Amino acid sequence: MLDEVNRLIEAAGADIGSAADSRQLEELRVRYLGRKSQLRALMSRIGTLPPEERPAAGAATGKAQQVIQTALEERQAALEQESESRGMDVTLPGRRRGCGKRHLLTSLSWELVDIFRGMGFDVASGPEVEDEYHNFDALNTPPDHPARDLQDTFYLRDGMLLRTQTSTVQIRVMAHTAPPVRVVAPGRCYRKESVDATHHFAFHQLEGLYVDRGVSLADLKGTIQMMGRQLLGEQTRVRFRPHFFPFTEPSVEYDFSCSLCQGPDPSCRVCKGTGWIEVAGAGMVDPAVFEAVGYDPEVYTGFAFGMGLERVAMIRYGIDDIRLFLDNDLRFNRQF
Repeated sequence: MLDEVNRLIEAAGADIGSAADSRQLEELRVRYLGRKSQLRALMSRIGTLPPEERPAAGAATGKAQQVIQTALEERQAALEQESESRGMDVTLPGRRRGCGKRHLLTSLSWELVDIFRGMGFDVASGPEVEDEYHNFDALNTPPDHPARDLQDTFYLRDGMLLRTQTSTVQIRVMAHTAPPVRVVAPGRCYRKESVDATHHFAFHQLEGLYVDRGVSLADLKGTIQMMGRQLLGEQTRVRFRPHFFPFTEPSVEYDFSCSLCQGPDPSCRVCKGTGWIEVAGAGMVDPAVFEAVGYDPEVYTGFAFGMGLERVAMIRYGIDDIRLFLDNDLRFNRQF
């Protein structure tokens, strides 16, 4: 019987070593280790042997089963490795890791900051979690003003809130800086808005402030016009319309001429045929704001302006849904 076991091991080793695929290997497993295999037949004969031969026969058949099982596993691993090698063309270049890119809003913010730096503005920043004084009171927004309604502001504990505008930064700057002051403040703001194609509860603004002796509305217009031309092209014109903001007087909204149609063009989807695109608000700083920060409104005047970065980006690149900026879809950002 020992000779039969050895011959079985040799035959199994040869067959398993020449197996071409996993299907053949499974057939060999059944042939050599299955219930009807020759090895099982040898095991069933051990009981018929003389008592003194049974231990050696049992050890031999057990070793044979282990050897055959090991050979099957090794051949299976070799076949898998061969399959991977056959599916790989080692002459091809490796896969390159994608490079990270600045978000569109970050790039636009940096571009605007560079434009205003060229006009002598510094950059300022402030906290996103604010108190009511900096967000409302110092900006001449009384307690009964609609902007302080719970539907518009995210209120936190202990009288704190998420800032609704970057105008809070101008208060902090003026409270610690003597005139002249010339700053821009980019940052994120929050309002309780229903999210749709043109509104979001989290958005970005860029606030501008210039305070000095003899600052006029003409200075504001020149600053906005210079910014628009550098951002959208030399042909860009600016239009001011009367408006109301509690922290500026007089207050205006400013529009840029449509950079797409140079209209009016009734077919233009960006300006809707008007030839103008509404951008943001601005105005001369209200004397009440100067008094809140300790500036003498009889001596100093100034202007402030703001703009939504998402709004500017949508105008510049023809983006029709504000939600794309925060959807974390890399395909969107790669376009810019």
